[in-house]
Amino acid sequence: MKRFTLLTAALALSGLANFAQAKTLETVASFTVIADMVHNVGGDHVHVTALIGPNGDPHVYEPTPTDAQALKKADVVFVSGLHLEGWLDRLITASGYKGQPVVLSDGIMTRSMEEDGKKITDPHAWNSAVNGIVYVRNIIKALQKADPDNAADYKANGEKYIAQLQDMDAYARAQISAIPVAQRKVLTSHDAFGYFGDTYGVTFLSPLGFSTETEASAADVGKLINQIKQEHVSAYFFENSGDPRLVQQIAKASGAHPGGELYVESLSPADGPAATYVTMFRYNVNKLAAAMKGQ
Repeated sequence: MKRFTLLTAALALSGLANFAQAKTLETVASFTVIADMVHNVGGDHVHVTALIGPNGDPHVYEPTPTDAQALKKADVVFVSGLHLEGWLDRLITASGYKGQPVVLSDGIMTRSMEEDGKKITDPHAWNSAVNGIVYVRNIIKALQKADPDNAADYKANGEKYIAQLQDMDAYARAQISAIPVAQRKVLTSHDAFGYFGDTYGVTFLSPLGFSTETEASAADVGKLINQIKQEHVSAYFFENSGDPRLVQQIAKASGAHPGGELYVESLSPADGPAATYVTMFRYNVNKLAAAMKGQ
């Protein structure tokens, strides 16, 4: 009887140990693009909560009590950084979260522009697949540090995912390089495609700056309309997370034609055309290429 009891106890302890090892890492991502990246690297070892859901706008987001609860329970918090999530410090204070968020844009060669007389850093780094790979490498390191027992899985998942992003980057270069440089000009709602434009050789014009919180003056809109006419910009796009009315007004005045909707700062719902970072990127490339070709 005693031997049976000891055996039972040993099996029970073994089961508890396996349960402890199998604990899912609770992670929080500021918005859906990052959440998808974390899911691809973490696989079954992580549970990912996106604070901002599909079609959300990170510039004007207002955190909720539910967000504070998710943050408090998190083992790791991931953000893009570069001042995109300006509401995060308040949320961290309200939640009682004691950790330091992992800033995925660390290591990015940033770009900037003048806006209202100030030099501002462009926060939309993930819109270049080259930068997306930097994000993924930062995710791998963070998950390995938080959960060293599964470090090999994070590395394997991450390298497989990076290969997909490298293919995505090559696809974008091939599609856009086939278009004459003079035709690589489009109108969008705000300056969210700067990194994409720098990487793949496309000029983007927009009435707003880097943030959807800004407002375009009548003078700025007038200058943009003249520029669109002079440079023969043929197509305009609105964004899934923004108000399309201003860009439609400019397009009507300038003669630009609708190119459709782009996904910039958030993914689509699961049944939409841009439910993952990879499908979002390829969707945007296809839309932009077709418009610049005049199709």
